[in-house]
Amino acid sequence: MSIEVRSPADGSVVGVVKDQRPDEVAETVNQLREHQTSWEGGGFAERARWLRRYRDWLLDNEDTIARILQSETGKPWAEATMEVPYAADVINYYAKHGERFLTDETPKAHGPMTLTKRQRAVHRPYPVVGVITPWNFPVALSLMDAIPALLAGAAVVVKPSEFTPLATSTAIAGWAESGAPPVLTCLTGYGDTGAALVDTVDYVQFTGSTRTGTAIATRAAERLIPYGLELGGKDPMLVLSDADLDRAANAAVWGGICNSGQMCTSVERIYVEAPVYEDFVNRVVERVRELRQGTDGADTDGFRYDVGALANQAQVEIVRRHVDEAIAAGAKALIGGKATGTGTFFEPTVLVDVDHSMACMREETFGPTLPIMKVTDADEAVRLANDTPYGLSATVFSRDTERGERIARRLEAGAVNVNDVFTNLFALPLPMAGWKQSGMGARNGGPHGIRKYCRTQAIVSSRVAPRAEPMWYPYRPLRGNLLRRVTRFVMARDLKRRLGLR
Repeated sequence: MSIEVRSPADGSVVGVVKDQRPDEVAETVNQLREHQTSWEGGGFAERARWLRRYRDWLLDNEDTIARILQSETGKPWAEATMEVPYAADVINYYAKHGERFLTDETPKAHGPMTLTKRQRAVHRPYPVVGVITPWNFPVALSLMDAIPALLAGAAVVVKPSEFTPLATSTAIAGWAESGAPPVLTCLTGYGDTGAALVDTVDYVQFTGSTRTGTAIATRAAERLIPYGLELGGKDPMLVLSDADLDRAANAAVWGGICNSGQMCTSVERIYVEAPVYEDFVNRVVERVRELRQGTDGADTDGFRYDVGALANQAQVEIVRRHVDEAIAAGAKALIGGKATGTGTFFEPTVLVDVDHSMACMREETFGPTLPIMKVTDADEAVRLANDTPYGLSATVFSRDTERGERIARRLEAGAVNVNDVFTNLFALPLPMAGWKQSGMGARNGGPHGIRKYCRTQAIVSSRVAPRAEPMWYPYRPLRGNLLRRVTRFVMARDLKRRLGLR
C-alpha cells in the first residue's frame, strides 16, 4: 500500500510513499541491531566524523530539502529554510561536546567498603532508538533527536507523520548517500507503523499530541522500555505594564503566528496588565495587518509571504471551532477570524474579550490565533497562566529583567523566555522539557541530551585482590566483631558512638 502526500496549499499530490507494515518494521529494526554493535565499537571520534560529513551533505542539499518541505507543509520559503540549519547546529554542538559528556565517571570511595575499589559509571547506548515525529517541523524534529542518539552509539529509525514524510525521507536518505554505516533509516506509514516501532525498539522519543503520547507511554511501560515525550502546549505570554510594547507586540505576532501557529511552543494566549492593554492590542493588530499570507511556491529568492497554510483540514476545523465558539460567547475578532482562499489557509486572527470559559484559552489551538485578555496585575496573570493542564513554555515581558525572572520562577512551565520567544529552543545546553501534560523527560540540556539515549553501567574493580575479603565466608566471631567495630568507628559522627560507649 502507498500514501499520497498532498499540498495543504492547494490539495495537489506532491509525492507518494510506502505504508510500511509491522513485519517490515521488525525486519528493519533487526537489521539496525546487526550494525549497531560496530557503530558503537568504532568510538565517538569516528561517529562524530560521520555526523560532520552528514552535516555537510545536509547543507549542500538544503534548498532541495526546503522545496520538498515547502510542498508538503505549505510553509513560506523563509520558514522552510529554517530546519536544516537547526539540525546542523545540533550536529556541531554534540559532535564538539559529546565525547566529554559520555566520558566515564570515576567517583571516589565514600566509605570503607569501597576504599580498595575502582568505581566507574559507563554510558552505554540503547541499541535501537525509535523517533516518531509530527508534521509541523518534520526535518528539524526528526534530526534533533536522531543526532545525539547516533553520537551516543545507538542506531536510529525515524517514523515521520504520514502528512509530511517526503522531506524527512529525503534528508535521512542523505545519510546513506554520504557513505555512512547503515545505522539511520526512515520508515513511512500510518499509526500502525508507529505502533510497531514502539513494539520493537529499545527507546522511544515521541513528539506530538498528548493523546498519542499517553498511548505510547502506556505501551512502552508494558514493555519496560524508556521513552521521552514532548507533547502539547498552551503557552502563555505575560505582558507587564512596564514592558517595551513594541518588542512585546512584535514578539507576540511572530511567536503566535510563525509556522501558522503550528508550534508546540507557540504563543497561544496573552495576558496584559490593564494600564497598557489597549496600546498593546492596537500594536498587535497593526503588526498582524501587515502580514502576507499565501504560497511562495518553489521560489528560493522571493520571500513573498509571511504566513502559509495549516497542515491539514482537520487542523483548520480545530482553529475554526475555537474562533467561532469564542465569538459566539462574546469575544471579538479585531482582525481575521475565518478560513480563506483555497487549501487550508486560515487568516491570522486577533481575539479580544476572551476568558477562561473559552476553548481558545484552554485547549491547544495550534493555529494562527492570538487571544488577548486584560488582567488587573501580574499576580492575576500568573494565576491564569498556570490555570492549564499544560506546561511546556511561557514568555514574560518587562523592562525590569530581574522582575521578569522572578515572575518566570512562579510559572509552571518547563521553559520561560523573558523579553523573547522561542529562544530556549536554540539554547542546546538547557533542557527542553514539558511539565504536567506537556511531556515526560527532556531533550537537549547539555550532557542530558546525549546521555538520555544511554544506559549507565556500574563497573567496580578491586585494586587489591587478597584471597578473600573480610566480609566473605566463613563468618567468625573475632573477625565479625572487629569488622563491626571498624565500620562503626568510620560511620558514626561523635566520639562516644565511635567508641561504642552509647
